[in-house]
Amino acid sequence: MQAHEIRPTHKRKRAKRVGRGQGSGKGTYSGRGLKGQNARSGGGVRPGFEGGQNPQMKGLPMLRGFKNRFRVEHQLVNLAALSRLPGEVTEVTPQLLARLRLVRSANKPVKVLADGELDRALQVQAHKFSESAKRKIEAAGGEVKAV
Repeated sequence: MQAHEIRPTHKRKRAKRVGRGQGSGKGTYSGRGLKGQNARSGGGVRPGFEGGQNPQMKGLPMLRGFKNRFRVEHQLVNLAALSRLPGEVTEVTPQLLARLRLVRSANKPVKVLADGELDRALQVQAHKFSESAKRKIEAAGGEVKAV
């Protein structure tokens, strides 16, 4: 496909030509009614203006604080989940965890937490470990490797 082959996804509608005589149906006042602010050129009120009444936007609470753009969201995995892995698994990687649906994505960082017990030696690769998770993995004869 090239630029000159692109077509709109909807029907194109011609603009109404106002002020072109009575026969057009949009003559004389051109659909603006009679006098008043909205009939004038450049007339009308700004978006959100409510005729001098306090606007709804002003009545809402302002959003306070800020959102840290550099925050890293880790996907959490507990030792209890690792102990339920099939018996033939000895090496745990973020890719394996994603394949077994213990985390959503292999591309996001993984953190291992110490909730639960580990009953066998596993080589666990992750981006972060809690201190107690490290201790429990090593106590079970396993190995901890930060990716």
